[in-house]
This record gives sequence, structure tokens and C-alpha cells, in this order.
Amino acid sequence: MENIRTIGLDLAKNVFQAHAVDAAGSVVMRRRLRRGQVLAFFSGLPACLVGMEACATAHYWARELRALGHEVRLMPPQYVKAYVKRNKNDAADAEAICEAVKRPSMRFVTVKTAEQQSALLMHRGRELLVRQRTMLANALRGHLAEFGLIAAQGLHKVAGLIAIVRDVEDERVPDMARQVLRLIGEQIGELDTRIAAIEAQIMAWHKSNPMSQCLATIPGIGPIIATAIAATVAERQRRCLPKQFFSRILQIRSIPTILWALRTIRAGALHQRVAYTLIRKKRPRS
Repeated sequence: MENIRTIGLDLAKNVFQAHAVDAAGSVVMRRRLRRGQVLAFFSGLPACLVGMEACATAHYWARELRALGHEVRLMPPQYVKAYVKRNKNDAADAEAICEAVKRPSMRFVTVKTAEQQSALLMHRGRELLVRQRTMLANALRGHLAEFGLIAAQGLHKVAGLIAIVRDVEDERVPDMARQVLRLIGEQIGELDTRIAAIEAQIMAWHKSNPMSQCLATIPGIGPIIATAIAATVAERQRRCLPKQFFSRILQIRSIPTILWALRTIRAGALHQRVAYTLIRKKRPRS
């Protein structure tokens, strides 16, 4: 155990696979670990480099292992795939991770904090509820169209259809159908309330986050997009957005080099405005 320098850890729900090598690259250990054994196992090891794929639960385990003193690096799974030798299984994946994490050209994923994951969870929860509300609104439109009731496009026009469903004196909707459609309308109203509650949480987090407030000053970016970017970008100096979203600019400090990067990196006008806004926060105060 004293000779371990690098460990490749293949994550799973219950059974993890660890592959450890020494400074020379020789295999020191191959071991399967139950979920409850992972922290106890790493707590008994000297500080070493631990590589993992950036998949489900990876950020949680990265934070836990860093708290034990280890250096943890997350990698996109598609970059690790090239190092799998044969017969894809947990042991082969752990060995590939151990090999890939030592490559000097490997690109790593920044470990997110619990606060950032909570902020992203708000966005994912809101997206789920919005998708459910759209499904219910489309269902209500389709069912009422069978009775000749049509509303203009837009979610705000659905309120008129819900009013028709609730009006028991409206004879255009049969009573048998009204009972079912009323349930759909009530569920749409409940989703509106829940979405508004999540948006209030997002707005509260936006007001407490300096980066989000900075991004919101860009034309075309509101609190929703600003908080999503702020929660995704771990640090301005690191590459963390998909497809290296202006990672070069986020690491550059000199203005002439920034202008050159803006001309050479392919990006839309919105991405350039995001870069300029983040750059403005980097410039030293005179």
C-alpha cells in the first residue's frame, strides 16, 4: 500500500473497482470494493492521485476523497474509452482510468461543489416541471379540439380553456369529459405554482452570486441563464463548460491576447459578450 501513487476508480452503484499502480507504473493492487468500504479503504492510503470518470455520483466521491487528502481528477468517459484494452468490464475500465489520468494531454472536468450541484438541480427540476406542464397543456388542447374548442398558441391562452372546463354551465363540454379535463387543468395550475416556487429560489441564489449578477448584465441573458452558467462554471480560470466554452479566454488575463482569441475562436456573438463580461471582472482596478 505504501507504493501506491495512482489509482483508477471505476464508479458504480454498489460494487466499485480499484486499480492501483506505483511510481513506475507497475500494478500494485486490483480490488473490488463495496460502496460502504470505499471511504474506509482510501482513508488508510497515503495521499495519491485518484482518477475517475465524470459520470453519475463522480462529483460527490471526488469531494469525499479530496477531504481525505487525495488528489482527484475527473475525466470525460469518451476520453477514457480509448485506453480500454479489451473485453470491457469493471476491471478493464479501472485500468483504463488509471492509465488515462496520467496522460499529460488529458482534459479534466472541474469538480463541482455541493452548492453548484444544488443550483443545477433547481434548473433540472424546473425543466422537468415545465416539460410536464407542456405535455398537459398539449393534451388539454387536443382533447378540447375534439369538441370544437380551439385556443391560440401560447401557454397563457390555456387559461381560457381551463376556464371553459371549470364552467359547469358550458354545454359544449360533456359532463363525462369535463371530469377528466378538470383534473388536467388542476394539475396544470399546481405545476404553475411549483415552477414559480423554483424560480423564486433561482432568483434568490442569483442575487447572492456575484458571477451570476455579472452575467445578467449582458443583453439577452437573464437570471435563469446567468445562474445556469454560474452553476456550471466552477472557476473562471478553469475549463469546465462543454466543448471548451471559451476556456481559453477564461484563462487569459492580458487584453491584447483576449482580442486575438476572440478573433480566432469560433463562437457566436452571445459567447463573445459572455467572455467580455467575465474579462471585465478580471481587469485590475486602477
